Amino acid sequence: MTDSSDIGEFTQLREVIRRRHSERLPFDPGHHLGESDVQAILEAARWAPTAHNMQNFEIIVVDDEATLAAIGRVSGGTSEGFIRENYAQLSFSEEELIRKGTGLIATMFPPSWRSQDGKAEQSPDVAHGFLDASMRSCPLVMIVVYDTRKRAPASEGDFLGIMSLGCVMQNMWLTAETLGVGMQIMSVFSSQHVEEDLRKILSIPSYIDIAFACRLGYPSVEPGRYLRVRREIPRFTHHNTYAVGA
Repeated sequence: MTDSSDIGEFTQLREVIRRRHSERLPFDPGHHLGESDVQAILEAARWAPTAHNMQNFEIIVVDDEATLAAIGRVSGGTSEGFIRENYAQLSFSEEELIRKGTGLIATMFPPSWRSQDGKAEQSPDVAHGFLDASMRSCPLVMIVVYDTRKRAPASEGDFLGIMSLGCVMQNMWLTAETLGVGMQIMSVFSSQHVEEDLRKILSIPSYIDIAFACRLGYPSVEPGRYLRVRREIPRFTHHNTYAVGA
């Protein structure tokens, strides 16, 4: 029998899961995370489920202003392929987004990424930008890395190991949300040309790859409204057999 305290904890967890979001606003560089909050996020990562309890990750915490500035000067840019694939996920009205139940609203991205005729273009600022545009004044970055020499047993392409890294991300994100800390994943950090520059700045060995990086902080402006959607349960649930087109 479930008691009322269990129900209360489940309700709180459910709300944290529902509220979790990617914080795209600039952060206040002067509003630093408290050490207890940093440790709480790292503790959540520590207890993430990983294949065979491999714990196949290390985390580089970057909060030194000079180091953050050096990372910000790394050339990032956005590939034409990313822009083209990003376009496929966009909706151009809230009504369209609600109907699809997946993807993002086009206004979240620069105009050059969201041409309605499908002809994605690279503007010079997007193609040749620097990481500080992605970091947006954040006071702290966490970079999750893993050892490419290891893999989960009997896991082709280390699928289970990569899935484990996703569990680490989720634990960190839900904890940040609970603490009122903004978090956004910066996938550009793991692109090959960026990763090579970061190796030099952060002394990352050649056999260690970046899984993902996240910016953490507190928004410097009040968050605006944007529509978040998810498919309804019947649209992705199959009972006893897979129903094509369900």
